[in-house]
Amino acid sequence: MDDIVKQAMAKWPNVPYCYGWLALDARGNWRMRDETAQRQALPGDKLANAALVGFIARNYQHDEGGNWYFQNGPQRVYVQLETTPFVARTDPVHGFVLHTGAPLVHVDGAFMTEAGELILQAGDIVAQLDDRDAAQVLAALESDGRPLGDEALLAWLEGGAPAAPSLRVSGSSLPLQRIARAEAADRFGFRKDPTPAA
Repeated sequence: MDDIVKQAMAKWPNVPYCYGWLALDARGNWRMRDETAQRQALPGDKLANAALVGFIARNYQHDEGGNWYFQNGPQRVYVQLETTPFVARTDPVHGFVLHTGAPLVHVDGAFMTEAGELILQAGDIVAQLDDRDAAQVLAALESDGRPLGDEALLAWLEGGAPAAPSLRVSGSSLPLQRIARAEAADRFGFRKDPTPAA
């Protein structure tokens, strides 16, 4: 967290929290959602200012209830998540990098939804893969040490294949696990749409 944010929190400790105004989409873009976007359930405007995006990324965290927020000075701005708290992209140096710019290291879990979305877990970090990188990563799936074809993957997703495919990550092989898209938030302990406490 930035020092200027810590100072503002100490100076103004009781600023009301903000809900509905900031979202994270499935490609790792921060989106500002004004009143019109909120009323009409629109995604909002993509933030493009590099300094602002960097500031949000450095001050992005979660509370004890699994709600993710951006600490904007003394105010928490809660984030609506389209998918998971983080979005991962492939990277030639690190393997995977989060939408915040941090490398995703020590991946210890790989999950796939019924729609073919890949979710990676590294300790407390849960990140869905950016769909633009899916073809590249799906090519790294194996079954019994051989590349897994599209038909075999579809059969496994539908529960027909006996052996789980594995994903090669950083020189190791992780078994791929099925997960229902609707169950991901509960499984990993995050809330997609934070709301004020009653």
